[in-house]
Amino acid sequence: MDKKYDAIIIGAGVIGSAISFELSKKGYKTVNIDRNATSGYGSTAASCAIIRVHYSTFDGCALAYEGYHYWKDWEKYLEFNDESGLAKFIECGCMIYKTEANQNLKKVIQRADELNIPYEEWGPNEIKDNLPIVDTHKFGPVKTTSDVDFGKHKNEKLLGSVFFPTAGYINDPQLSAHNLQRASEQYGGEFLFNSSVENILKENGRVSGIQLKDGTKILANIVVNVAGPHSMKVNQMAGVEDDMNIKTKALKVEVSHVKPPENFNYEKDAFVVSDSDIGCYSRPETGNHILIGSEDPECDERIFVDPDKWDENFTDQWNTQLYRQAQRYPNLPLSSKVKGVVSLYDVSDDWIPIYDKSSLHGFYMAVGSSGNQYKNAPIAGVMMAKLIEQCEKGHDHDKDPVKLHLKYINREIDIGFYSRNRVINSETVSYTHLRAHETSLHLVCRLLLEK
Repeated sequence: MDKKYDAIIIGAGVIGSAISFELSKKGYKTVNIDRNATSGYGSTAASCAIIRVHYSTFDGCALAYEGYHYWKDWEKYLEFNDESGLAKFIECGCMIYKTEANQNLKKVIQRADELNIPYEEWGPNEIKDNLPIVDTHKFGPVKTTSDVDFGKHKNEKLLGSVFFPTAGYINDPQLSAHNLQRASEQYGGEFLFNSSVENILKENGRVSGIQLKDGTKILANIVVNVAGPHSMKVNQMAGVEDDMNIKTKALKVEVSHVKPPENFNYEKDAFVVSDSDIGCYSRPETGNHILIGSEDPECDERIFVDPDKWDENFTDQWNTQLYRQAQRYPNLPLSSKVKGVVSLYDVSDDWIPIYDKSSLHGFYMAVGSSGNQYKNAPIAGVMMAKLIEQCEKGHDHDKDPVKLHLKYINREIDIGFYSRNRVINSETVSYTHLRAHETSLHLVCRLLLEK
């Protein structure tokens, strides 16, 4: 006999598990379906798990600052103590360099002022005081390593930076998804692993469930697509992609995992850094290492792939990121041992996620989340539960977008900001340093590769 639920959630990463938790608390009978062996084992496990509060858009900034408060008191939010332990928020702060590429962070500072987010402005000397290993010369615009001017500067200093103390990273992203799974299970949420969705079932103009690869049918009047890099394929199964103005696709990414300069404790004394002058972001990692990722400069190739058939090997991008970071840290060891992670992003056309209903009644989406929405997982769960609840009561979200009150910062946002039918947001496209480039090495992740 086919199993029947109130809601099926495709994906058990950190956002899918958060949606399950929030719906379960509201009394929905939920089941999460995931092709992996456990919750958070896909893109979540490969996430850099950066918690940052700076964005150029008001809605993005407000949501991130609200999300910060959930991570700040994680155990209180969960109302449950996982037998495996709880993920920990390492609140080391985040520094963003002022560059021409990000318009010297004028929008970011404006948003922080609007939302009363604490920050400090540092000049080159203060940057050096807080991060002694740094070279504060301008190296931009970002270049490929084959460029004859790579690594050169004109003896000009960067204008400065902005430091946000209410930022950092989660020490174990996969564990955070497991925490949400266990919290959901306390309210009756179920999870089905090692299972792949092959079809979206429909009846009388609305979704009616899903069919698994083995032929099993699971029925529900609500299906939520939180399938990460496979989100585009699930939308295609549902027949809703053609109706969307903003679409998603899978992007290959690489992160370098290296030792810091000698005699500097990067894990203890450094913080998250966004550096659009060299086209890299970085953060401390367990064992006194640095994680270095790309901020997707225009000079680099973007490799979009079929998430079921792609090359998981490192490319020259690993070395490119290492050498770019070495411009900023002149004493960075240039190791030939390639270590890090190769993974996929689920990216939207304008790098803003889609949290929305679809043209198929009962079919919802939390997609295009890339690496940067990890920080918003708890509040994304709250937002999706509110959206689903209102739409299922008959509210026309397309004509009159649902509003969400952010309880910690006492603000209201328009969920329509994340609509599938929005016009591409040129503001976010121009802010390459604020994009979704936050994938990292997680030491227990199955994607770990060494050469």
